Amino acid sequence: MASEAANTFTGSVFLEDWAVKLQERLGYPTNWKEICRVEYTDTRVFNNPYMSTTPSLQSHTRGSAYTHQLFTLTNEYVTINQSQILPMIIDRADLAQCKYVKQMDMANLQGQLINEYLETDMLANHDSWTNFDNSAIGGSAGNITVSSSNIDDIIRGIKREIREANGKDLMKRNGVFILWRAADFEILEAVAQANGFVLADIALKNGIDEGYHYMGVDHYVSNSHASGHLFGGIKKLMHLGILRATNGQIVYDSEPATDGGAISGIAVVARVDWEFKVWTLDLPVLYDILVSA
Repeated sequence: MASEAANTFTGSVFLEDWAVKLQERLGYPTNWKEICRVEYTDTRVFNNPYMSTTPSLQSHTRGSAYTHQLFTLTNEYVTINQSQILPMIIDRADLAQCKYVKQMDMANLQGQLINEYLETDMLANHDSWTNFDNSAIGGSAGNITVSSSNIDDIIRGIKREIREANGKDLMKRNGVFILWRAADFEILEAVAQANGFVLADIALKNGIDEGYHYMGVDHYVSNSHASGHLFGGIKKLMHLGILRATNGQIVYDSEPATDGGAISGIAVVARVDWEFKVWTLDLPVLYDILVSA
């Protein structure tokens, strides 16, 4: 009996599955819109004066004269002149032949990269915040080693510092936040769950994206911290000025020029012009939480 030969196929006869778009990029979490006071403006210089001397009550006797008090106004300002740009070129033939290269996909990617950049730059400004170290939670001076035994101390300590800085009313109005690293966030989740806190329910109730409200504080997570630094304090005080005219304005440039000459294609160009600022009167309630790396 003759043995059966295996089937042989030549050419592309097998069906192949292709995704309908490019693979999703794993993006960094961003929180600056939740934490900062974001000002979209077309002015280059933003002024924010404040009363640098505080009037005080004086004793007074009925029918006697009194003395008017003088006060001083001091102006602070921020200049919006930092700029980052992200130009990407798509060859005209690639644009026509490859369904995965789409102008809007490029624009969405650019927006995500800009958001991630602003997150990193916000956290790079830790020198402009008030130091909060291990001594603030009852230990010796130095950086804090975040653990299950002291993470609740950090939360209580932040709120105590705010009250001592006379920020109670602002805390009540704006809320308090701490921006943790992923490993710290995991510790906090474990502590909260061990104390009977239902994370999912509270997250839904408060509408917080990738975070939750626990011990009176909104907790977020970021992978963009400068090493050894976390961020916490009252929300919507760190000021971020963004130039409205360029924010989110994607420019499509046909036949873009380069150093080597024009390119037959389309350029998709995005940019952001911005500046972060911590104002003098807000400094005591924004904290650089110094932690062990």
